[in-house]
Amino acid sequence: MNNTLLPAIDTNLVPVYAEVFLLIAASAILLIDMYLKGTRRNVTYYLSLLTVAGCAVITGSDFVNGATVYTFNGMYVADPMSDLLKLFTYLAVGITLVYSRQYATDRGMLSGNLGGEFYVLALFSMLGQMIMISGNSMLSIYLGLELMSLSLYALVALRRDHATSTEASMKYFILGSLASGFMLYGISMIYGATGALNLPQIAAAASTGANSTILVFGLVFLVAGMAFKLGAVPFHMWVPDVYQGSPTAVTLLLGGAPKLASFAMVIRILVEGLGSFAYDWQQMLLVLAVLSLAIGNLTAIAQTNIKRMLAYSTIAQMGFVLLGMLAGVVGDDRSNMGAAYSSAMYYSITYVLTTLGSFGLIMMLARSGFEAEQIADFKGLGRRAPWFAVVMTILMFSLAGVPPMMGFMAKWAVLQAIANTGAVWLAVVAVMFSLIGAFYYLRIVKTIWFDEAADTSAIATPFDMRVVLSVNGIAVVLLGLMPGTLLAVCLHAMQLTLKS
Repeated sequence: MNNTLLPAIDTNLVPVYAEVFLLIAASAILLIDMYLKGTRRNVTYYLSLLTVAGCAVITGSDFVNGATVYTFNGMYVADPMSDLLKLFTYLAVGITLVYSRQYATDRGMLSGNLGGEFYVLALFSMLGQMIMISGNSMLSIYLGLELMSLSLYALVALRRDHATSTEASMKYFILGSLASGFMLYGISMIYGATGALNLPQIAAAASTGANSTILVFGLVFLVAGMAFKLGAVPFHMWVPDVYQGSPTAVTLLLGGAPKLASFAMVIRILVEGLGSFAYDWQQMLLVLAVLSLAIGNLTAIAQTNIKRMLAYSTIAQMGFVLLGMLAGVVGDDRSNMGAAYSSAMYYSITYVLTTLGSFGLIMMLARSGFEAEQIADFKGLGRRAPWFAVVMTILMFSLAGVPPMMGFMAKWAVLQAIANTGAVWLAVVAVMFSLIGAFYYLRIVKTIWFDEAADTSAIATPFDMRVVLSVNGIAVVLLGLMPGTLLAVCLHAMQLTLKS
């Protein structure tokens, strides 16, 4: 073969320094861990946290520069949106590792020759999320999605002797494979219609006469696959079972950082790649959003298992994120794109920060042989651990959208973006379901403060977990009282990304 006929490959590694560093570090940690005794597993823990911090330093310097850099022939991009989402991804994974250490140790998840696989799989999952966030091609986004998903499948099944976890892993794997098949089929149809995989080339072909029928069919499959990853109705079936069946530490890995990567995937594919078909995908997202708000909130009311309740809460919260995605384009008017998509990004970040604390408190109450998965297990927490009862109250208020918590500002930003499009009825529907959803969040607050404790034993919590949980709760209040900075950063990052 004549090599001169092949296009030169752009091998600028500057935009992927963080990914390369993470890949090398995770592989090294895996090797080091194999030679560690079970009693020295803390080494793996600290090395994993140092790796996450190293990634944050690299990405943070890129974010300060504010530049957009492409590499690998346009298949990969480092821009302000990707840098910001990656920084919060590192934060979410780092906090998850801190919250999970004691929980995983108590359940023997860190024992044996490969006891560090919890940390290594979490890091590889994070690598997949970073690739999804920076993917500028259908191919790179799909590869990132599979790397993240395969790591999470293995994490859900980490307790191999636990029947519920194994069942949850099997459900997650089968339904996840189905969603991947949907996405792959959609990608193949879009490639057939446009002859391209890179998003800018797809955007150019879609706006200049590509076969619109095939494109719309491909779009339907793509939206179905993305809705599964977000946990939106009617592709939500896996969420309650997997959240409940997984070890709580893994549930937090599922419910936290991957939501940011899924949000980035939606922006990349729908807005940057298929923006000229906004009318078509907005109609689909509208149905998904309303169904998610309705079924998520109404079903959560009937739950007594707090992990299952938070799973349905996640479904409802994703409905709000989709509402933000609906408000960007009105007819031919695209002037609201920056405000609308940045409100959805702010909502995703807010949700992740609040969810981290909520599952962290469930793990704090759990101990060896006791999971604290029922809402009744929170009875009397106000007397057993008043400060952490306050933190849980703050987090529940934030999820419910009670001012002045962070969640209220996130809901307000999305509702404002929706109202700007003239779809006031949609904002009213969202508010009504939020009011219904407030019931099950406030029920937990009532259980904490007004019910008598059935268990009065002391709560033993590692020092680092207590500190991070406290900061987590305080941050939710402060970012609610002073939301301007993060909102402005989200808007700035989104505007720069949309212009590039």
